[in-house]
Amino acid sequence: MELVTTTATAMLLLTLVALMVLLLPPGGSCQAATATAMVGYGMVGAGAGTSTMAGSSGTGLGVVYRLGVLAGRALMLMPPSILVLGIGWMWMPLQVVNAGYHEKRLLHNLLDNYNVLERPVVNESDPLQLSFGLTLMQIIDVDEKNQLLITNIWLKLEWNDMNVRWNSSEYGGVRDLRIPPHRLWKPDVLMYNSADEGFDGTYPTNVVVRNNGSCLYVPPGIFKSTCKIDITWFPFDDQRCEMKFGSWTYDGFQLDLQLQDEAGGDISSFITNGEWELLGVPGKRNEIYYNCCPEPYIDITFAILIRRKTLYYFFNLIVPCVLIASMALLGFTLPPDSGEKLSLGVTILLSLTVFLNMVAETMPATSDAVPLLGTYFNCIMFMVASSVVSTILILNYHHRNADTHVMSDWIRVVFLSWLPCILRMSRPGEPFPHPCRQSVDEKNKQLQEVEMRERSSKSLLANVLDIDDDFRCNHRCSTLPHNPTYYRTMYRQGDADGGVGPLGTGTDTIGRSAGGLGTISAAGGGRLHETVSSHTCLSSSAEYELALILKELRYITDTLRKEDESGDVTRDWKFAAMVVDRLCLIIFTLFTIIATLAVLFSAPHFLVS
Repeated sequence: MELVTTTATAMLLLTLVALMVLLLPPGGSCQAATATAMVGYGMVGAGAGTSTMAGSSGTGLGVVYRLGVLAGRALMLMPPSILVLGIGWMWMPLQVVNAGYHEKRLLHNLLDNYNVLERPVVNESDPLQLSFGLTLMQIIDVDEKNQLLITNIWLKLEWNDMNVRWNSSEYGGVRDLRIPPHRLWKPDVLMYNSADEGFDGTYPTNVVVRNNGSCLYVPPGIFKSTCKIDITWFPFDDQRCEMKFGSWTYDGFQLDLQLQDEAGGDISSFITNGEWELLGVPGKRNEIYYNCCPEPYIDITFAILIRRKTLYYFFNLIVPCVLIASMALLGFTLPPDSGEKLSLGVTILLSLTVFLNMVAETMPATSDAVPLLGTYFNCIMFMVASSVVSTILILNYHHRNADTHVMSDWIRVVFLSWLPCILRMSRPGEPFPHPCRQSVDEKNKQLQEVEMRERSSKSLLANVLDIDDDFRCNHRCSTLPHNPTYYRTMYRQGDADGGVGPLGTGTDTIGRSAGGLGTISAAGGGRLHETVSSHTCLSSSAEYELALILKELRYITDTLRKEDESGDVTRDWKFAAMVVDRLCLIIFTLFTIIATLAVLFSAPHFLVS
């Protein structure tokens, strides 16, 4: 009795402590007090249990009470969230879920005995009707160099499978199913001209199967197909890339491939491309008989018609080429003495070579056709190369002189007479000769030549000193007799007057005497004048000195005359170089304009943005 009383008192005290613990704030101290109370309950329970088992074989009421209190303490140690979830789970009513039962039963009935290798037809001799179409989503790239077309396409295949029909009323109203393609029979339609590493670039999506047996298979894919690129009109070109689809193993008697839409592919969802404009995707059904086999083979061929947008190439290739060609033309306006005339032409030629290499890297290495842009670049390069050759000829003409080259008659006629008249050119510092005044100028020139011959034949001294023979007083010129006696008399009178006669100085009188000094010049010495007698007042030393003076004057005159003649020849060569320069400028300008217009207007379309 005492043991029971003691045990009951201890348990009441521990219970009171446990209730007091509930007043503590949640945290480590609360959990520690609860654990201490549980240890106390355990110790009291262990002692009481030992005594109870020793005296009775059953489980006492105190033991049950202590177990209940221990369970309550254990629940107090749990976090509130776990406690709430546990209580909710215990009181949650059990529900039976039958969702997907009909669909599961339907799939079980359809696919358990289904053979994916069996062609789903009623009669083995009947062909299976397959409707085929595609939706073009995007043109990813057109690789001209490798002749490849990369597109994003959704295929659309529809056929009827007799093995997957059911009555929807028997399966809870289920009208369609989504089945993986490897669980059903599907046609082995592939793209014949595929260039993909895996050959088939489609993604295996589910097949939508309806209760009447119709199957819809829409696999998307990135298709890499071969495309023969025609570069004849590049960059103003249109391309036709075909995509040929057909069964790989079934002939036309087993699989009848039909075009889904007579208009061709669907382009309603097409994403525009920055380089190519889509013109259309027509489709065509082809039925081909081969020599090896009597049955036909059917394919569906879609032609993707695209047109290149030329705005990029126009502003990045054609316009720079025209500007470079214009710089080559402006090179003809540079003076030959600038020293940059030839280097400019060579630099422009190298620039065109770089542009031509850019075009060659884009184009495929084919000999079937030459691109239009390449033809234009070659024409401009030929023009620039010809301008470099012409510049070399111009510089050669410009630096010629009388000591190294003699101007031939045909060069003089062509480059100094005909071409300057046609090009309306004149020598520097001279006005352009009018055609109406040309005959008058020629007559004046002939008269001047006659006058010069008359002047040169009168006396050497007048010719040397550039003194006109008519540089005398008019009354003396008209009264002077032409006889030797008169000259001797005038000479003596001049000597008496201090060496100045009526004709001026003694040298002037001697120089203008009959016969002149031409005799002295021809003989290289001798007497000063044949009309002057040996007993004149001039001494032999004076005659000798005068002869030396005239000899020096003749040398100076000859030197100046040669320099003038050499200068005239040099000026003729320089003028010929100017004529060639002007002629090349006109010819190459016309060539550049004609070539540019011919390229632009021969293209199928000029500018597509």
